[in-house]
Amino acid sequence: MTQEQYILASQPNPLQRPGCATVYPVGIYGWRKRCLYFFILLLLVTMIVNLALTIWILKVMNFTVDGMGTLRVTKEGIRLEGVSEFLLPLYVKEINSRRDSPLVLQSDRNVTVNARNNLGQLTGQLTVGSEMVEAQCQRFEVRSSDGETVLFSADEEEISIGTDKLRVTGPSARVGQTTFKVTLESGEF
Repeated sequence: MTQEQYILASQPNPLQRPGCATVYPVGIYGWRKRCLYFFILLLLVTMIVNLALTIWILKVMNFTVDGMGTLRVTKEGIRLEGVSEFLLPLYVKEINSRRDSPLVLQSDRNVTVNARNNLGQLTGQLTVGSEMVEAQCQRFEVRSSDGETVLFSADEEEISIGTDKLRVTGPSARVGQTTFKVTLESGEF
């Protein structure tokens, strides 16, 4: 091959050969390709961080199939074990403690238990405070340990004491300054 033939073959020919179509590049090139890869990488990192935070929250909050932490969902309702703190009012149908431990309710000010009728009106209230226990209801009763005998009852009309013995103590009881009007229903005094 001569030098002239080599130079002619290596230089581009401005004339197009017949039968050759123009070749267009297919795909994404340059800065568009870099941005696409960057966004795919950013999406992948976001998904991994999201998955890691979700697993961390599930582990910290002690989520299980039965419930969350000491809160368990059972057939009878929700079971809460251990010490718990409620910041807002708690509305429940029934509260039970375990058979071997007492139920303890604590408050900085007082503990109030309200009873309402089906219309939502307040029908009874028991408040245990630091200086007194107050009950507001139509009738107040204290029963014996078996639950059958009424030891003390009070309403707006009368106070009833259902024990065999009544002892009045205090300074005025000793001096004789107390006057009682006693009505006996059983007969003897």
